[in-house]
Amino acid sequence: MVKKPTGSWVAMPTPFKANGSIDYSGFEILIERQIRYGTSQLFILGSAGEVTLLSIEEKKSIVKEVIKMTKNKIPVYFNASAASTNQSVEFAKFLEHEGADGVIFTVPPYLLIPQTAVYEHLNTCMSSIKIPCGIYNNPSRVGVNIEPKTIAKLAANNSNFIVDKEAMPKVSQLVNVKRLCGNQVNLLCCDYTDYSIVIPTLAVGGHGTANIGGNIIPEEVATFSRPWDSVEKMKDCRNLYFKYYPLIESLYQLTNPIVIKAALKILGLPGGHLRKPYLEFTGQKYRDLEKLMNDLGVIDRYGVR
Repeated sequence: MVKKPTGSWVAMPTPFKANGSIDYSGFEILIERQIRYGTSQLFILGSAGEVTLLSIEEKKSIVKEVIKMTKNKIPVYFNASAASTNQSVEFAKFLEHEGADGVIFTVPPYLLIPQTAVYEHLNTCMSSIKIPCGIYNNPSRVGVNIEPKTIAKLAANNSNFIVDKEAMPKVSQLVNVKRLCGNQVNLLCCDYTDYSIVIPTLAVGGHGTANIGGNIIPEEVATFSRPWDSVEKMKDCRNLYFKYYPLIESLYQLTNPIVIKAALKILGLPGGHLRKPYLEFTGQKYRDLEKLMNDLGVIDRYGVR
């Protein structure tokens, strides 16, 4: 049986060396760290992974190497999204052939297509493969919301559609996805603090978070991302989420993964280099981030000495 994503699903950055090449040994260090601290599954080649700054050859190389590092250790989903339906299908089939645990699709950005086209695009993508798949609904990035009725229609037609990551500030979206899809599609949400939908998602019966905070505080995020099947888990979630909210808020002050990579650098972990046009996170804001991490005990707990 396929295990549906639940708990903490960390969207990982792509670690680069100073010369801009992919740091595969750094990838392995970061992945092993996620496994050690209880992360449930990983997401690779998302926006936090600087996916638009990678060539198709680099993306395929990352897929092959990450699957080697993670097979039978932790489930890994890869972003299969592309500018067109045909390109998305082609990459999804490549991922299936290589042994990916699952793939994620989005609406192609900038095109601003209507819901009928959204359905046709995602349905074509999902039906082209047999491995588990999901959607990342992020209207602020792509310009189009995937409406709950569209999500329910996709679920009815594709048994391999098992997870919906929501990144939009409407609790009604969460309620209606859960109401219409029940337990066929696991509902997870982003940890973007401007939306602050972690607690609402879990409260309506959601299954966890697809987050960037877990890159820095993996065990704490794994704990507050657990589904609420007891009062104790609800209380743990609220207490930890409130405590580390300022750090997660800080990680989102610039586009991902700029601040994530700065925080990794503060901890002495690989992955701190960015590709242009992103610029390094420096100056007073970097020092403020370092102080916040120190005040919260993050450097003492996770710093590499």
